[in-house]
Amino acid sequence: MALLDKFFGKKVKTLSELSKQELRKEEILIGKQRDRLFKKIEVIAADKQKIFQQGAAQKSPELRKALAQQFELKSQEQVMAARELNIRSKELMTVGRLRMVKENQEGGKALGRLNVTDKDMVKITAWIEDDAVSQEMYTERLDQILELGEQADKDAIAQSGLASAGNELMHLWDQMDKGDIKEDQALDEANKAIRRKSGAMEKEI
Repeated sequence: MALLDKFFGKKVKTLSELSKQELRKEEILIGKQRDRLFKKIEVIAADKQKIFQQGAAQKSPELRKALAQQFELKSQEQVMAARELNIRSKELMTVGRLRMVKENQEGGKALGRLNVTDKDMVKITAWIEDDAVSQEMYTERLDQILELGEQADKDAIAQSGLASAGNELMHLWDQMDKGDIKEDQALDEANKAIRRKSGAMEKEI
């Protein structure tokens, strides 16, 4: 795993020694890697659709067999890319959480801890690499290690995880997939959710 191997495999620095500027640089780097994976998965999905359409138009069993094999290979590539995307997303969340703790401590707020032990790192590494651990589950477990609570979620949710507006957008996309809502209507609902979130944040401030 790129992030933890870099910091802990070579034992250059511990988490406690990383500055918020170093953590921010890692956020940018991992974010770019995640964006490349997004694009890769989109390209693979488009390729699969093209192969499927070609197979539907073909009548030759031999050609269909070749296209089916190609479709299977693309599917395997898609699964691998999705797994890597999940890992990068968890890494990005980890760095974001740590930077938030660092910034709060430097600002005089006693929020969370940065003294992450080797035992903690074993757990974090296993959770990041475990496909069965969703991003939501990982967030909860990471926050337990960093001793972050409800207030930490409010401070970091915009940069580290999905807020209520993000979850609503996921639901809208699912509805579009099922044909229950049209794209323009879904976009309107998504914008309303963002406005509701912005209004709630302004009230808290």
